[in-house]
Amino acid sequence: MIPVWLHALSVGALILGGVCALIIVADIFNRPQHMAIMNAVWPLVALFAGPIALWAYFAYGRLAARAMAAVPNGGEPPSTRLTPFPVAVGEGTAHCGAGCTLGDILAEWLCFAAPAIALAFGWRSVFSEEMFAVWVVDYIFAFSFGIAFQYFSIAPMRGLSFWPGLLAALKADTLSLTAWQFGMYGLMAIARYGYFHPLLGKMPAVNTPEFWFTMQIGMLTGFLTSYPVNWWLIKIGIKENM
Repeated sequence: MIPVWLHALSVGALILGGVCALIIVADIFNRPQHMAIMNAVWPLVALFAGPIALWAYFAYGRLAARAMAAVPNGGEPPSTRLTPFPVAVGEGTAHCGAGCTLGDILAEWLCFAAPAIALAFGWRSVFSEEMFAVWVVDYIFAFSFGIAFQYFSIAPMRGLSFWPGLLAALKADTLSLTAWQFGMYGLMAIARYGYFHPLLGKMPAVNTPEFWFTMQIGMLTGFLTSYPVNWWLIKIGIKENM
């Protein structure tokens, strides 16, 4: 049985993430981002990072608003001039993680609604645990959305056509999103076998607050494992400084 304190904490964390996302959406409505894809990135990140994402958005994300991007005489925009490199790396990591987050949410609900999908990806034939088969679907969805998010950043910034832009997105985000998913999977496995197995004998179902609270922590762990990869990719010029 799920402890009352964990249920209350899970519900509270999910509500807090949702409220933070809505606050950012409301602000972006009046101050759209210069890079259109970031209009989706910030609220998606707030779903799991909550107040941390809210602080980052108001402290640095607003600097990249469309209204502030136009700088006369070729000067540096505020987002470039006033954002420290470690924060810029965090923004790049969050950009990658937003695609992963969206992909994971859709994949988890899809497999919950249609368990045959997990069967098709190895549950009971390759994996005894459904969670591992769903992770395959998670990765496919996260990879697809992550690359799409990266494409819609890199292609406009570099003026690339579709195929060169897609190749650049693959180079920039494959390692980053893989590191993100690795961290998320690791946390979910620890939660599954270290906490929920003794408690319930299984992971909470996808339609429970406890599952998504655990996913919030997993996404934060994914941020930590992806951050150094993004630092390296931006330093060597493979990935754009957001």
